[in-house]
Amino acid sequence: MIGTTDDRTRASLRRGVYAILIAVSAGAMIGRILSVDAIDKRAVQEYRISTQLAEHRKALTAKGTEGESLDEAMAAEESRLRRRIRYERPFLSANDRSRWCAVRALVEEDMRVPGKPYAIDRVTVQPGWDTIDMVKHDGHLYSSKPPLLSTLLAGPYWVVHKITGATLETHPYAIGRFLLITTNVVGWVIMLTLIAAMAERLGTTDCGRLFVVAAASFGTFLSTFGVTLNNHLFGALGVTVALYAVLRIWMDGRREIRWFVLAGLFGAFAVTNELPALSFLALMGLALLIKAPRPTLLGFAPATVLVAAGFFGTNWIAHESLRPPYMHRGGEDNWYDYTYERDGRVIESHWRNPSGLDRGEDRTAVYAFHGLVGHHGIFSLTPMWLLTILGLGLWLGPGNDRASREWAAAIAVVSVVCLAFYLCIEQDGRNYGGSTCGFRWVFWLAPLWLIGMLPAADLLSRRRWTIGIAIVLLALSVLSASYPTWNPWSHPWLYHALSHYGLLSG
Repeated sequence: MIGTTDDRTRASLRRGVYAILIAVSAGAMIGRILSVDAIDKRAVQEYRISTQLAEHRKALTAKGTEGESLDEAMAAEESRLRRRIRYERPFLSANDRSRWCAVRALVEEDMRVPGKPYAIDRVTVQPGWDTIDMVKHDGHLYSSKPPLLSTLLAGPYWVVHKITGATLETHPYAIGRFLLITTNVVGWVIMLTLIAAMAERLGTTDCGRLFVVAAASFGTFLSTFGVTLNNHLFGALGVTVALYAVLRIWMDGRREIRWFVLAGLFGAFAVTNELPALSFLALMGLALLIKAPRPTLLGFAPATVLVAAGFFGTNWIAHESLRPPYMHRGGEDNWYDYTYERDGRVIESHWRNPSGLDRGEDRTAVYAFHGLVGHHGIFSLTPMWLLTILGLGLWLGPGNDRASREWAAAIAVVSVVCLAFYLCIEQDGRNYGGSTCGFRWVFWLAPLWLIGMLPAADLLSRRRWTIGIAIVLLALSVLSASYPTWNPWSHPWLYHALSHYGLLSG
């Protein structure tokens, strides 16, 4: 009885620490969202406004305007310039603006192209709403992102717009930040809560469990991307919920239909955000079909089909094609090869002649090196993932139960398949994710890798010097995740360091 009471006390204490870690992480994300701004554009914006105001004042003075008339004229001119010169904005890159443009086109009537609800022609001509992440077909411009996520976000934006009359054009900061908090932060808290629950279920030591939850809260790039509308956070959320549902089925013997529905619904949702997550969904579906055929067919399969219908349905409505835009690249069916007009100028698509990392790495070996241990390296920027390799090895080793070995094997298979896909891709895809703080293609794998880390964290927690090593690896990972304080769409610290010392070619 004493032992049972002690176990309950320790579990209660752990849950309290989990709650503190999650609260601090969520609070930090909210704080960054509330301060989100394209600060790199602010100085340019203010310089151009002040320069033009000085010229306007000089012209008015030359005409003899003075006193209150001069002040009123200058105030009116400043108001006009601030409406026209708008470089400062809460949408930090062409990537997230692409999705926001689609959201606006769906909700705002004056931004809608008749008969083309997803066309963004009218949005992108507005100051501050330009993006290179767009495609063109049937004479119109569209976001290059699959439309399902933008469609889902259009729902809460429609409610805000109808209640207040405000738009992302008139109130970009207030509405943008509100939507990011209600989607990104809420999803983040759900994800961390479920990871803590899985750590509690699968871990064996206090320190090991707490280490993994701390790593989830602060050590991945998912928290970095909380300030921007992106697919990676939602992909990871989908994996986390599906993984938790599978744990309840696989290890706890639960057979209620709701767990199978959750696994199918969120596993498929992960695929709509991260296409290579199809390997995760397929392996999960096969395993569940073998384990429990009837509830898999009645719960998992219909839920998967429902999400697939949403994905392909919105894509058809947007583009009259079942293939998302990124599959229309190359040959005669190339939606990325186009021109468009702005203020009488003909502008070529960025993707006709991409620059910088967008050109793609010439050699696969170089790309693999930098993607794994180089300037965008999974293990160089986030060395705590080395513990995942150790953890999976421990679970696969002798002396463990069959369920643990199956769990580890599944994580290893999905990871290897996806890494092989990402690292061996064609040159135009070998771009590290563009200008971004890490190798973002693998961010959605973080929940799997965190769970796979548990055995290593438990083992290393037994000695001070080994847990010390783990803490150093975590600290370095937090450093990388925290380095892009204001904008995740910027290069990693290691890339900047190598560039500064002239160690990068090209």
